Parts: sequence; C-alpha cells; structure tokens
Amino acid sequence: MRFRTVIFDCDSTLSAIEGIDELAGPHRAEVARLTERAMAGEISLEAVYGSRLELLRPTRTQLAALGRQYIERLVAGAGETVAALQRDGVVVQVMSGGLLPPVLALARHLGIPDDRVAAVPIWFDADGRYAGFDADCPFTQSGGKRRWIEAHLDQLPRPILMVGDGATDLETRPVVDCFAAFTGVVRRPPVADAADVELASLLDVLTLVHAAPESP
Repeated sequence: MRFRTVIFDCDSTLSAIEGIDELAGPHRAEVARLTERAMAGEISLEAVYGSRLELLRPTRTQLAALGRQYIERLVAGAGETVAALQRDGVVVQVMSGGLLPPVLALARHLGIPDDRVAAVPIWFDADGRYAGFDADCPFTQSGGKRRWIEAHLDQLPRPILMVGDGATDLETRPVVDCFAAFTGVVRRPPVADAADVELASLLDVLTLVHAAPESP
C-alpha cells in the first residue's frame, strides 16, 4: 500500500457541517463568516477561536447534540472508507480543530479508537455550563496541526496521507507525504490549488492508498 497512516479532518471532511457554525444560533452568520475566512487562510485561527467560543459559550448538552448532528450529516462514503482502511491495517487518525466531545462521538460511530482522536478539550462546570477551553491546544492556533503531527510522528507510521478541506489542513503538507484536499463538501481554491491531489469523494481515499508507490 502507498500509505500506512491516513489522517482525516472532521468538519467538512468526515461530516458535512462546520460544528462551530451549528452551535452559533442567532450568531450563525457572524460566526460562519469568521470560520470561512479562517479556513480560507484569510485570517489566523487564533484570532477567532477563543472569541467565537466566548460568544457562544456552548453547554455540555449542546455539544452532545452536535455530536449527533455530525453523525447525521456523515459524508457519503466515510463509513466504508474508514472501515476498509482499518481492515487493511492502515492507521486512521482524526485530527480536528473542533471540540473534543462531538468529534469523539463521530469517531466512535465510525469505529475509530479514542486514542486516535485529537481535538480541542473543553470544560464545563457541575451544571454542564461552559467553563472554558484548552487555549494551549495546538489546534486553536495557525500551524497547530503541523506541530501536532511533528510531535506524534513516532505514533504515525509513514508514509502519511492527510485529508482535509481547510487552510489549517494544508499547513501540514511539509510534514506529511501527501496532502489531499477534500472538496466533496466545499472547495476552497487556495487549499485545493496547493494540494498534492484533490478528492471529491472519500471513497477516492481508498484508491489513493492502494495505488502503487510512486517511483523515487
């Protein structure tokens, strides 16, 4: 096989929604605009991450509901792709700038072990109200996904394929063996144009993984 590890983004890759936008309620237009600008690379992620959460202050109950939405809006082919990769012994990792509880819910639905899920921890008080997030988590910062991969290379067998839709995913390109821009939900031209390959279907990941290795 050409790749031994496949890393997936979550929002707009495994699931067809952007979780933070779904939480936004009456602030949806404002939050969606900030999200799109960050994912297109127009503004830094750290410039918007904390301010969006402070505006929304999501509860434990809301995040449980978001996890169900992730599953309901699963991208076509996600389940088949993950199952086939794992059956063939490929390491499947989810790496997301989303909030950990709903991302975990989606990953568990897909049969991905908890220790193969990396996202942003969030805290609640005893009543389930928002009490902050881990601002030191690299996924809240531009370049954070790249740094996370660099720090975990001993757990990610090479060659590594990264699959994602946003600018923060593209930032991993120097430290993975191939970056695939997933455009089945939204096509972001700055990301797709800079990718090694563009995929409109998650099932195409299987074709890519099982392709013959490129000649040196």
